[in-house]
Amino acid sequence: MKMDTKLKEISEEWILVDNKIIRSFKFKDFVVTFDFMKKIATLAEKIHHHPSWTNTYNRLEITLWTHDIGGLSDLDFKLAKKIDLLFEGFKKS
Repeated sequence: MKMDTKLKEISEEWILVDNKIIRSFKFKDFVVTFDFMKKIATLAEKIHHHPSWTNTYNRLEITLWTHDIGGLSDLDFKLAKKIDLLFEGFKKS
């Protein structure tokens, strides 16, 4: 996996820190934030890859990495892309 290529395939909002990718989101309120989290949970379950996240009211921070290998895998970038697409839909609603 070429890291530079994979990073270019996801939103620039994702940052690389300690071999993990992290993105922060801000929403109107807790209900919208939680709805977004529920939709991510469904996506994550389908690909059997789950995020690490922190939620405080209308803010959400997601950290992706593959625990089994202690770093990034294709699944992290696959989930990041799906989250990016989902967020685009949320911004429009």
